[in-house]
Amino acid sequence: MPTPGNAPRGAAAWGADAPAADRRPPETAADGLSPETSADAPGDAGGPRAARTRAASAGRRTATQARNRARIMEAALEAFAANGFHGATIDRIAEGAGMSKPNLIYYFESKEAIHLALMESLLATWLEPLRALDPAGDPIAELRGYLRRKLGMARDFLRESRIFAHEVIAGAPRIGPALSGPLRALVDEKAAVIADWIAAGRLAPVDPRHLIFAIWAVTQHYADFDAQVRAVLGDGLDVCIDDAAGTLDALFIDGLRPRR
Repeated sequence: MPTPGNAPRGAAAWGADAPAADRRPPETAADGLSPETSADAPGDAGGPRAARTRAASAGRRTATQARNRARIMEAALEAFAANGFHGATIDRIAEGAGMSKPNLIYYFESKEAIHLALMESLLATWLEPLRALDPAGDPIAELRGYLRRKLGMARDFLRESRIFAHEVIAGAPRIGPALSGPLRALVDEKAAVIADWIAAGRLAPVDPRHLIFAIWAVTQHYADFDAQVRAVLGDGLDVCIDDAAGTLDALFIDGLRPRR
């Protein structure tokens, strides 16, 4: 499963594109962002003062919309992680976001739209560590860094990981095109980088795609099965992740060193 070590955590990381400018969310009055009115004198509707007033109002409105979208994404993250796609409801997400259902629907017309926006943002975040694999870098250092970033994400993105796992286990009904499109393209690109390292004798020969899959599988175990890991080891996930790093280095990194 794809997953950033330094990426922002929680729904604040997700995109916050503002809705169409010609619409007003129902909560604008409460936010002090009523439809534009000008304090300019009559006849000055097109003057510089009116333009500044409209620009300031639009800026406040955009900032409020971004905050509201972030609230919705955080509430959706919690609802989908706790209840799955079918168990989560628009009403529950609206309640978690602290807004009315009509206010929420201004930003997202359906639960499906919320889930898709969340999954697309999550997938983009999830792929950052793989994108960071540098063809010009030292292969062992690059793969060790990738492994550590993936472990960090397993610790820091528990809810996100569960939502992604649920979606994929269900057959990826909502994000299938993203998996066969951008995800596949990125895996192909980075597999070619690893293949070049192998051809140059800088790594032991392995199938690059299956190496990537193996790293996903091992690191994501700590997120998707964290309750099991903690129950068996009796430690918090931070301790488990720190202890795992050395073992995974022995499994992956030492095994990838070129044989002389």
